[in-house]
Amino acid sequence: METSETELVISSSVAIPLAEIHFEFVRSSGPGGQNVNKVNSQAQLHWNLEESTALSGPVKERLRQREANRINKLGVMRIDCQTSRDREKNRQECLNRLKEIIVRAMEVPKARKKTRTPRWVKEKRLRNKKEKSKLKRLRRPPSLND
Repeated sequence: METSETELVISSSVAIPLAEIHFEFVRSSGPGGQNVNKVNSQAQLHWNLEESTALSGPVKERLRQREANRINKLGVMRIDCQTSRDREKNRQECLNRLKEIIVRAMEVPKARKKTRTPRWVKEKRLRNKKEKSKLKRLRRPPSLND
């Protein structure tokens, strides 16, 4: 992963300034034995998607839709990582996850082509419907008018 001192490089045209990303470290429930009770090794990445200038509008919209469970009402995305006992490794893992999420959101979804139902399919459905109707009509008891 390419991370300079000042920004997280996503692609050749997109980079997020690290000043926009805030980290908190809390006690982890992951690996660490008794050390887990003493050290704040879980990393929580907080990034304000709404205020970020690094991404275009359509990319932000796709992020909002795809990652709705990670984004709060204020537009802040939160990513937790507690895979390692090391604080710095967890921090890097958070940055890697953020990069993967943004790269997926930058892919423009393929437009769906509308398809038309063929005439023979509609005709077949109507024929079957008439046959069912006739069958049910024949099952009825005869009326007094017959």
